[in-house]
Amino acid sequence: MADVLVSIVLERLTSVVEQQIHEQVSLVLGVESEIPSLKKTLRSVRDVLEDAEKRQVKEKSVRGWLENLKDMAYEMEDVLDEWSIAILQFQMEGVENASTSKKKVSFCMPSPCICFKQVASRRDIALKIKGIKQQLDDIERERIRFNFVSRGSEERPERFITTSAIDISEVCSRDMDKKIILDHLLGKKRQEKPGLYIVSIVGTGGMGKTTLAQLAYSHSEVEFHFDERIWICVSDPFDPIRVFRAIVEALQEKPCDLHELDALQKEIKTRIAEKKFLLVLDDVWTEDNRSWEQLKNTLLCGAEGSRILATTRKESVVKMMRTTYKHPLGELSLEQSRALFHQIAFYERSTWEKEEELKEIGEKIADKCKGLPLAIKTLGNLLRIKNSEEEWKNVLNSEVWQLDEFERDISPALLLSYYDLPPAIQRCFSFCAVFPKDSVIERDELIKLWMAQSYLKSDGRKEMEMVGRTYFEYLAARSFFQDFEKDNYGNIIRCKMHDIVHDFAQFLTHNECFIVEVDNQKKGSMDLFFQKIRYATLVVRESTPNFASTCNMKNLHTLLAKEEFNISSVLEALRNLLRHLTCLRALDLSRNRLIEELPKEKLPQAMGKLINLRHLENYGADSLKGLPKGIGRLSSLQTLDVFIVSSHGHDECQIGDLRNLNNLRGNLLIQGLDEVKDAGEAEKAELKNRRVAQLDDGFIISSTENTSPRLLHKMSMFASFGATACPRGTGDMEYGWCEIHR
Repeated sequence: MADVLVSIVLERLTSVVEQQIHEQVSLVLGVESEIPSLKKTLRSVRDVLEDAEKRQVKEKSVRGWLENLKDMAYEMEDVLDEWSIAILQFQMEGVENASTSKKKVSFCMPSPCICFKQVASRRDIALKIKGIKQQLDDIERERIRFNFVSRGSEERPERFITTSAIDISEVCSRDMDKKIILDHLLGKKRQEKPGLYIVSIVGTGGMGKTTLAQLAYSHSEVEFHFDERIWICVSDPFDPIRVFRAIVEALQEKPCDLHELDALQKEIKTRIAEKKFLLVLDDVWTEDNRSWEQLKNTLLCGAEGSRILATTRKESVVKMMRTTYKHPLGELSLEQSRALFHQIAFYERSTWEKEEELKEIGEKIADKCKGLPLAIKTLGNLLRIKNSEEEWKNVLNSEVWQLDEFERDISPALLLSYYDLPPAIQRCFSFCAVFPKDSVIERDELIKLWMAQSYLKSDGRKEMEMVGRTYFEYLAARSFFQDFEKDNYGNIIRCKMHDIVHDFAQFLTHNECFIVEVDNQKKGSMDLFFQKIRYATLVVRESTPNFASTCNMKNLHTLLAKEEFNISSVLEALRNLLRHLTCLRALDLSRNRLIEELPKEKLPQAMGKLINLRHLENYGADSLKGLPKGIGRLSSLQTLDVFIVSSHGHDECQIGDLRNLNNLRGNLLIQGLDEVKDAGEAEKAELKNRRVAQLDDGFIISSTENTSPRLLHKMSMFASFGATACPRGTGDMEYGWCEIHR
């Protein structure tokens, strides 16, 4: 994790210095002598990070050293951002002052046209770099004292052995448990009694409660037996409105626009009245009887034979729900553990010549997993790609098994598997801590977020998107992802993380990734804490003045905004937050009611200050009428879902503002072409410079009957690969859609 971060800083440092030399911009003087020394120290530190990452679990002092290193690296990256922004601003000044001769640009050159309030002076940048150099010197002295083992100059090879994620239903060792659960769901165990019939699966984390519930839920007899089947991830905290909305959305199979509890209850009652339903409540933690009674009373109108199937770690939850049948799920037996491990580790190679040779070692490894299915599955998938006896013995004899820390925080199986990942994939995995527990993770969106953080590099043969897909599939095959949803070709397009795996990712990222839940019960005294956060998902549970405290998250690199309530009162705080996020690389406002509440349905002008932004999700924001003019200056943007052409004043984007967005890739939806009156304006967009990635084909253009054929022709002329524009069909013309095809 720290390995990749230091590598990114080294690359950025080299790039910015070369940029300054190439552009002949003498912005930061007096630090030239510091740069070679900085690079040398960063490389020497990077060479010991593999050993430091392993020692941090057992040695708190090493973990503190790594935290200081990451803080310094992030600070360095932020300073490099300021330096890069300063160069960009001077380039812009040079364009606007075209009459100025092409000689070296000095920082004191007068420019009445541009305000540089947000750009650090060269003295500020130089002082910051020198301050960081002092921090790094301290870190280097500590490195020597710790006597880390260096890997030398030899880079660790990235071993990508082709393998596929295993469907857990093919390797389940809970056949008897499944039969018992099915009997209770299908009414084979006892006569019906008045009231709800509740089945609870209870056990510690990693026992396979959710997997068992999934196997029962998707069983063919269950599908035929119930009129409605609903699966809800409850998790902690229990949020009644979120749970009720999720039930409504599952029943109507589309998003729910209801936000009041009473309205949601009425809708559920209407949809399940006299119907036999199965409701799965996965991962229940709450012991609040009042919330449970609200839900239970809403479900009483279902037909006889309806069932609720709950999974929980807590016996107290089982009692609170007045469970009809409790099914304790304990550790697998020694025989079951070995059978499950063998099934996974030797999957699809049953005739493998080394099977007998490694079987005994595998049994000993399975025994160390103490009957935990998640641990067995994780190590089985790790060793599925290992062919030598030495590699298997390294896992069996690892000192990781001796660490007491695992009893409280993390699984040795996960750590062993994590250590085996190439550093680049380690960083991609740990980033996933930014998602709330039980989140559905979209593969392509995750890859875009990785790209925005510079975690993916094109190797000349593969585009970044394809590298990201390789990383994603690698993590899926190694049990870091689960609950897969596949497309028609068998490719995983969505997944989740087990909550124990999520806890592990949070352990790795510590002060970097957070789910920030904002509500009236939480008080602000978090300023220093917020300043260290780099990646955050903001969950607004209710309107609150305390939301303003999040403005202190000025060093954020990623912000994913989620909401559950009417949040009009937080909009001013959102504008203030965006104004300060100059380090932001990724912003997700997609399908978010924050946008619906914006005055005049416009994003804040402060968006134009996010000069480092590479990924902007704004799809599903149907109420947006325009984009702030400054978005056309965000030249680092790689992904933008929707570009809206406007004619409402000079503070909104025009079609020509696409010209500077040269790094855009993937699909681009352009709306409002009827606002473009002159076909010559379309040429200014210069779509020929846009790179369409292999994963996404073409630009989509929204037009109306008022959009002239000549304008569409001009747009197509400048689209990539000489594409031509044509309507999708007469039936679609009333919506004004048109697509540029390759």
